[in-house]
Amino acid sequence: MLANRIRRSLLVAVTVATMPISGAALAQTPDHPADNSAQFPTSHDLRQMTTAGSYLAARHASVERDAASAAAFYRSALRTDPKNNELLDRAFISSLAEGDIDEAVKLADRALKIDPNNRVARLVLGVHDLKQKKYASSLRNVNQSVRGPITDLIATLIGSWALYGSGDVKNAVSNIDKLAGPEWYPIFKDLHAGMILDAAGREKDAGVRFERAYKLDDSALRVMDAYGRWLSRNKSPTAAGEIYQAFDKKLPRHPLIEAALRETNAGKKLPPLVESPQAGAAEALYGIGASLTRRGGEDLALVYLQLALYLQTDHALALLSLGDLYESVKKPQMAIKVYERVPADSPLKRNAQIQLATDLDATDRSDEAIKILKTVTTEDPKDLDALMALGNIERGRKKFADCVGTYSKGIDALTGTEKNRWVYYYFRGICEERSKQWPKAEADMKQALELQPEQPHVLNYLGYSWIDQGINLDEAMGMIKRAVDQRPDDGYIVDSLGWAYFRIGNYDDAVKTLERAIELKPEDPTINDHLGDAYWRVGRKLEAQFQWAHARDMKPDPDDLPKIEAKIANGLPDPATPAAASVEKKKEDGKGG
Repeated sequence: MLANRIRRSLLVAVTVATMPISGAALAQTPDHPADNSAQFPTSHDLRQMTTAGSYLAARHASVERDAASAAAFYRSALRTDPKNNELLDRAFISSLAEGDIDEAVKLADRALKIDPNNRVARLVLGVHDLKQKKYASSLRNVNQSVRGPITDLIATLIGSWALYGSGDVKNAVSNIDKLAGPEWYPIFKDLHAGMILDAAGREKDAGVRFERAYKLDDSALRVMDAYGRWLSRNKSPTAAGEIYQAFDKKLPRHPLIEAALRETNAGKKLPPLVESPQAGAAEALYGIGASLTRRGGEDLALVYLQLALYLQTDHALALLSLGDLYESVKKPQMAIKVYERVPADSPLKRNAQIQLATDLDATDRSDEAIKILKTVTTEDPKDLDALMALGNIERGRKKFADCVGTYSKGIDALTGTEKNRWVYYYFRGICEERSKQWPKAEADMKQALELQPEQPHVLNYLGYSWIDQGINLDEAMGMIKRAVDQRPDDGYIVDSLGWAYFRIGNYDDAVKTLERAIELKPEDPTINDHLGDAYWRVGRKLEAQFQWAHARDMKPDPDDLPKIEAKIANGLPDPATPAAASVEKKKEDGKGG
């Protein structure tokens, strides 16, 4: 894919010396989560702090990847020490990472008075000038921002859009054509040259560029979309529909493709992908930024995506990429804010709603998440992605009766072509088992194995459940062992094997296996609880007490806590007596809980 082609140049780009983003890139600090009622730091907070205090607070915010707080603290420190170049540089980068481009522009002006060769400041001013339609100034600034393959490409594309904005289409295209570089350059060059020619009304020349880019990579969404739109206007909607249908086979049900197919099937012509210099430059920044996300270049990707959104605030794909970036660095609070910005009329709004719900659940706002997803699934009862997301949240929140119904709706919506059909049966089986509907759960687990033979998580869950009930013991133990063979480093699955040994009375093997599970997942309360039980049975009672105490201190499920405390006080009853400790069934991925 296109993203893989630029990976080798990523290290070059990330080493741009003028970008000491360090950690001041991403989100709210844990102590000050974002909400609608308060902001941190407030102006009162800042007034109370010394220069040193503001600097230390900014550094802490940077470590926490809280660009907004870092920027506020650095700017506060800079006001009391305005000649401090390090504070200026950090305030500039943090403001840029936060997305406060207007503030970053002010700081960039100051930075360039100190260092006229500051490439990031030049890029920011070039983008700002382009937005203000100061095309000559934009071109001068971006031409001074180059260094390395990625920044050279960005500067050339933005510069070419500035030339187009000034009316110089010929030099805009030749500027792109003259650029030489890595093997992944041509697709960007042809795409943007085609979009400039298309915007300038030179449809035939644009078609040549789009077709060439499409042949280079027909799986690149924006390349395919630009070509399809051109075909709808210059050939026929039917010809465009064929392009979209071919892409749909590679990536089914993409909202942008579905929207385009509806239009072309109705015989409609589609407008160009971009129709202004600002939108063209935003597309360039988005294209590179999205490719860098999750490939070790989050800081650089963040800058490009924020600049893209500065030029085009409603760029839905850039918003989704930015939200995905925040998720990749485990900052769901910031992702929530981004997904909320996706325009209501965008075909991608539904994607944003699904991700928004996932992040709301991650921040313990599951009721809001469920409400959003129920709205999405009401509007489209066969939306498999939304149904899966809703079922997963309900399952994670132990609403097992609800998730049975949700996964059932997903199963009813399956067409039979999906590769992951087994997951719906597996997850529904978990919810059925947890809501005490074992015959249905067993049938779903068997169906999941028919669809995906030897799937380790299904083998583990079904095998464990059989052993827990004292049935099909040989087959069940074989299934769990095959699961462990496939996932020897999965602590939860190894725990299942150890607990299976315990349930059949093989305590020595239970100890050995559960000790291995603890090495893999030392922080899991259930595995520690299981090991305590096994130690007790082999006479290692002090160690058993230690493991139970450890499990108690790890915040086990509320239902398990009194049982663990009872074992700490009284130990285990005689093996001939029904076990005092209830056995928690295995959840998703074999995890006990």
